[in-house]
Amino acid sequence: MFEIMGLRCEYQQNPIGIGVTRPRISWRLQSDERAVSQSAYEIEIAAEAGFAAVIWRSGRVESEQSAHVELGSFVAESCKRYYYRVRAWNHKGEESAWSETAFWEMGLLSPEEWAGEWITAPLELLPAAAEPSPMLRKSFELTGTVKAARLYATALGLYELELNGQRVGDSYFTPGWTSYNHTLQTQTYDVTGLLESGGNAIGAYLGNGWYKGDLTWNDRRCLYGDRLALLLQIRIVYEDGREELIVTDERWKAAVSEIQLSEIYHGETYDARLEREGWSTAAYDDSTEDWHFAETLRHGKHMLKPQMNEPVRKQERLKPIALLTTPKGETVLDFGQNMVGWVQFSVQGEAGREVTLLHAEVLDHEGNFYTENLRAAKQTIKYVLKGGERETYEPRFTFQGFRYVQIIGFPGQLELDDFTGVVLHSDMEETGKFQCSEPLVNQLQHNIKWGLKGNFLDVPTDCPQRDERLGWTGDAQMFIQTASYLSNVAPFFTKWLRDVEADQAEDGGVPFVVPHVLGENDMSSAAWGDAAVICPWTIYVCYGDKRILEEQYESMKAWVSYIRSQGENEFLWNTGFHFGDWLGLDAKSGDYVGATDRDFIATAFYAYSVSLLQKTAAVLDKSADAAEYLELYDKIVSAWREEFVTASGRLAVPTQTAQVLALMFGLLDETAEKRAIAKLSELLEQNKFHLTTGFVGTPYLNHVLSSFGQNEAAYKLLLQQTYPSWLYPVTKGATTIWEHWDGIKEDGSFWSRDMNSFNHYAYGAIGEWMYRTVAGIQTVETAPGYKQIVIAPQPGEGLAWAEGSLETMYGTVSSKWSKSEDGGFTLDVTIPPNTAAEIRLPGAAAGAMVTESGAAASGAAGITAVTDTAAGVSVKAGSGSYRFAWQILSSRGLYAAVSAE
Repeated sequence: MFEIMGLRCEYQQNPIGIGVTRPRISWRLQSDERAVSQSAYEIEIAAEAGFAAVIWRSGRVESEQSAHVELGSFVAESCKRYYYRVRAWNHKGEESAWSETAFWEMGLLSPEEWAGEWITAPLELLPAAAEPSPMLRKSFELTGTVKAARLYATALGLYELELNGQRVGDSYFTPGWTSYNHTLQTQTYDVTGLLESGGNAIGAYLGNGWYKGDLTWNDRRCLYGDRLALLLQIRIVYEDGREELIVTDERWKAAVSEIQLSEIYHGETYDARLEREGWSTAAYDDSTEDWHFAETLRHGKHMLKPQMNEPVRKQERLKPIALLTTPKGETVLDFGQNMVGWVQFSVQGEAGREVTLLHAEVLDHEGNFYTENLRAAKQTIKYVLKGGERETYEPRFTFQGFRYVQIIGFPGQLELDDFTGVVLHSDMEETGKFQCSEPLVNQLQHNIKWGLKGNFLDVPTDCPQRDERLGWTGDAQMFIQTASYLSNVAPFFTKWLRDVEADQAEDGGVPFVVPHVLGENDMSSAAWGDAAVICPWTIYVCYGDKRILEEQYESMKAWVSYIRSQGENEFLWNTGFHFGDWLGLDAKSGDYVGATDRDFIATAFYAYSVSLLQKTAAVLDKSADAAEYLELYDKIVSAWREEFVTASGRLAVPTQTAQVLALMFGLLDETAEKRAIAKLSELLEQNKFHLTTGFVGTPYLNHVLSSFGQNEAAYKLLLQQTYPSWLYPVTKGATTIWEHWDGIKEDGSFWSRDMNSFNHYAYGAIGEWMYRTVAGIQTVETAPGYKQIVIAPQPGEGLAWAEGSLETMYGTVSSKWSKSEDGGFTLDVTIPPNTAAEIRLPGAAAGAMVTESGAAASGAAGITAVTDTAAGVSVKAGSGSYRFAWQILSSRGLYAAVSAE
C-alpha cells in the first residue's frame, strides 16, 4: 500500500476565504512498509472537481518535498475556488493513485473589490448613558435559481450575522483582534444553503470588542475608534450565469438590540424582553419607529485582508461538578476546570426578573467566592427574562476566565443540567500528547494544555480573566516551543507576527504587547521584544515553514538594529528599561524583578537573537547578511564575556538564571561552561532542589541541566512538590498554570490581590522539556519540521515510563519508554513516511549488539545504520514502527545486547 493522504493548503483542510495568492500544498504519505520515502510528485489544479479542465499542472517533479510545496508561477485569483490533487512516486519508483480531491477558495483580495460602504447605527439611537449593541438588517429578493453564494464581511468592533433566521458560520469574536490601523481581517462564508427563493433578509449584531471597548488596566476605551460599523457583501451567482451583489449601504436599517452592554472584560447584559422575533427574516417588518436608516461611515478599506489564522470556535462543553453554598451563603457552581469561554444556561420565570452570573477562578481560604484578583474586570453576565416559556441564553461578545460561577436571582430549584460551560479558543488542531507514570506530572501536562486553551483566543494573551488579557511578547516567545508541541500554532503565530511587524516602531523597537495598546509607556525590553526573532525561527524549525522567515526577515533585522543602536557600546545592551527575570524568586523584598542583572540578561538575549538572525540569513541564502551577523555575534559574545565572566571563568552574576542563560545560549568557553554548570548545581543543592528562576530563566532551566550532564537534577525539579516548584500548584488543586509559584500559599492565603492570575501559561514552558527530553521527540534545524527526527529520551529517577506523540507535517511521531523492576528497558518508536530518524538508546553500552528477530538490525528493513557514540548506541532508521529492548546490568548504567523488534 502506498497512498497520498491529508491534503492541506496553507495548513488547512479545504479552507474558504484565504488571502495567500501563492498558496502552498502539503500532503502525507501512507504505507504499511518501513523506510518509505517520496522520490517525485505531481500536482494538478482545476476549476471544477471533476478535473475535466486542468488549469495548472506541475508535471512530474523529482523531489522528496511533501510539505509547503509551492506551485511554481501559479497565482490564485480573488474569490475563486480551486480543486487540487496529488500523486507521488516512492523510493522504489512505484506510483500512487491520485489522492482524493481537495480544494481551497480565495477571499476578497483587493480593497477595491469591496463594493459596499461602512455602515453604522445613527448616534441618536444609542443612549448616551449606556452602550447597547446595535443591530443592522436588510431584506432582498432573489431573481433566479442560485448556483453559489458567498458572504464577505468584517466590522469595526465585533460582529455576528444571521441570514433568514440562521446564524452564519461557526466563528466567534470575528473579525478577530489585529493591529486594526494596519490590518483588519475579513471573513468568507458559503451561504448557498441559507438562501431561500424569493424574499431573504440578512442581519448583524455589533459589539464593542477590542476595537471600542475597555482595554488595559488604565480604563482606556475607543483605542481604535468610537463608532461600530459593518462592511458586508453577498455575491450571488445564478444558474443562468448572472451575478448579483448585496452590499452594505444607507438603505440598511438599524435599531438598538437586546444586548444592553457587551465588554470583553466586564461581560454582557441582555434584556430578553427586547428581542425581536424573526428580525433577520424577510417577513419581519422594519418600518416601525424603532428602526432607522443606517448611516454610512467614512473609513478606509486599505487595511482589509482575508482571515489569516483559524477563527475562534466552540471547542468543548463542560458540566458543573458541584453546586456549593459558601460560608457567606453564596450559591456557586464549580465546573472543576479553570476554563475560558462562557456559561450557557436555561431558566424559567416571570418577565422582568434579572438573573446574574459572576465568574471567578478560585475560592478564598474560607471557601468563599473570590474576585479581587480580577481587578477592574467585572466578568458579569446579567439576563432579564421575557417570561413564559423556558429560556436559554449564552453571550456573544465577551468571554470569561473562570472555574467558579456565583449565581444570583435564579428562581426555583437549581439543576446542574441547566448550566453548561462552553470552552472557546482559536481552532488550532491538537497535535501533541504526553503522559507518564506519575499522576501529578500528568496533571501538570493537563494544566499546560489548558493554559494554551485559555490564552490562545485569537492572540497569545498573558491571562484571560482580569483587566489585561493582552498579547505580551515575552510570554509568547517563552511558550511558543511548548505550544508547537501541543497544537498546530503556525497559522496562529503567522497572523500575530504580522502585527508584531506592523506595530514595530520606526527604529525597530518592539512593544511590550501586540497589538500595541499600552501607549507611550510601552517601550522595548530584552526577552520581550526578542519575540520578533525567536517566534518566526521557532515556527520555521517546528514546521519547516521557510516563508515565515521570508515574511518576517525585515522585522527580525529591525529588532537587532534597534538593540545595536542602544547605548554607546553597540555590542552590549546596558541601557533602557527591561523586565529582567520577571517574578524571579531571588528578587529583593517587594520587587517583581529577580536578582539577575538586567544588562546581563539583555546582552545575552541580544546575542541569542543575532545568532538566530544569522541562521535565518543563511537559510534564506543571504550570504552577505549571514557573514555580517556572524561577525556581530562574535563581537557581542566577546563583549559579554569581558563584562560578565572573570579571567578564571566564573560568572560575575551568581544566580540560577544567570548560569542557565549563559549555558543555554552558548556564551561560554569550555572552562567557564564547567564552572557555570557546577555553580548551577551548587545553587540548586543549596536551595534543596527548588528553583528561583523567573519568566526568563525558567523555560531553559531543565534543558540546560539535561544537556550538561545533570539530568537527574532536572527530574528532581520536575518532581519537586513543595514550593516553589511546578507541582506545588498541582498539589493545591490547580487545573491551569499559575502566574506565581505560590499564587495560593500553604496557609491558603493569596500571593497578592492585584497581580495573581491562575491561568498564565509562561511557566508551562516546561512542557517543551517533557516532550523533547522525557519523551525524547525532537527535530533538527538542518531538516526542520520533523523531516529529520531525533528520538532521544533521557529517563530519570522517579518515572517508570513515559510516552509522547506528535502530529507533524508528515504524520505521527511517537516515543514510549518503560523500565521494569528487573532492570529491563523498552523503547517503542514510530516514524512517519517520508522522514528519517536517529534513535538514541539511552545509556546502552557502546558495542552492544542491536538485533531484530535474531539477525543484525543493521541489515533489517528500515534500519540503515547502528553506531556507537559517546552517549551509547545510535540507530539510523527510516519510517515505520520499532521496538528496542535491553537489560540494565549495573547501577552504572551499562546495558546488555539491544534488540529491535
